[in-house]
Amino acid sequence: MKKLLSLCLIVLMAFMAQAQEFRLNAYGNYVFDDGIDSYYSYGGSNYDFSGTIKGGFLWGAGLEYKLDKYKGVELLYHRLDTKAPMVWRDYSGGGTKSADLDLAVNYIMAGGNGYKPLNEKVELFSGFQLGAAIFNVTNPANNSSESATKFAWGIKIGSNIMASDKVGIKLQAGLLSSVQSVGGGLYFGTGGASAGVSTYSSMLQFYLGGGLVFRFPKK
Repeated sequence: MKKLLSLCLIVLMAFMAQAQEFRLNAYGNYVFDDGIDSYYSYGGSNYDFSGTIKGGFLWGAGLEYKLDKYKGVELLYHRLDTKAPMVWRDYSGGGTKSADLDLAVNYIMAGGNGYKPLNEKVELFSGFQLGAAIFNVTNPANNSSESATKFAWGIKIGSNIMASDKVGIKLQAGLLSSVQSVGGGLYFGTGGASAGVSTYSSMLQFYLGGGLVFRFPKK
């Protein structure tokens, strides 16, 4: 994961010299609930977990380098603080465990944006991102915590409406996903659920929102 982030930074630095414009993007989005579940067999025993990553406010910022009026490269950060009620089941007689967890997700990603100007004030855009999602989970019942870093990707579409030459309003919709990111091993710990068992499920979250865009043409 560190190698992927380092590669993203190297690519961005290479594009900086070619940039015709720099942009600072401020994001504020609402993320909708995502149900997750997974089934796992280990040592002749069967387990599963199910739960929900609750919706919440996803905020962040991005530094973008516009190569021309049609293409841009962006390094961005997003954060989500939410709740995650979870249930773990051991079908071999271990019973059922549940927890209402505090979940914080930090996305560090890089990607490309494509633009289609409609006029001097309005442009449409679409984009994709690759990077890492850093999960921090706390169980308030016993104050235990776990963390993990997983591969993440995202896509988005939207429009920028410029109020002036340097400031505009951003409207967008998108998806964020972390592959094999959340599960019994992360939420309950190997000692708290069943020794040696760790099963994971991918997270897929849809969001709507917008933000502000600040333009800094390169002189």
